[in-house]
Amino acid sequence: MSEDLRFPIGKFTWPAEVSAADRERHIDEIASTPARLRAAVEGLSPEQLATPYRPGGWTITQVVHHLPDSHINSYVRFRLALTETEPTITPYDEAAWAQLADASAPVETSLRLLECLHERWVMVLRSLTEAQWKRRFIHPALGPVTLENNLALYAWHGAHHIAHITELRRREGW
Repeated sequence: MSEDLRFPIGKFTWPAEVSAADRERHIDEIASTPARLRAAVEGLSPEQLATPYRPGGWTITQVVHHLPDSHINSYVRFRLALTETEPTITPYDEAAWAQLADASAPVETSLRLLECLHERWVMVLRSLTEAQWKRRFIHPALGPVTLENNLALYAWHGAHHIAHITELRRREGW
């Protein structure tokens, strides 16, 4: 684990190459993210859920709600790249999304949403051909992103935010 509370599993690095075995591992990580997130928040009190994972950081509740927000965007980006020729995607302001009214919903709402979303997303991921993994979308800030690289990013993303919660629990003795 990293000493930097913002990046408990380290910063993401774009892979130079992604093998079929890497893709399978990443898909398995994405498939297990909802259960790992549910386990990370299991038994937490409302006060604990309202605790920031680091000074100046989001609360655990905001982190839980952020995961389906972000992963919905990624799922749509996959679908766009699979059905259009190098579509330019629209980024979203994650900090602004974290301030919307639904960010105060019970965490169970986002846990269920993430479970259903990942069920569908993994169906798509497991169906892709070698050629489809090379398809790309254009991110206005990052440029072209292949689906296999986006897969690696989102496998990391789920683990990154789950570690925010589990590391806070470890530090606090929860």
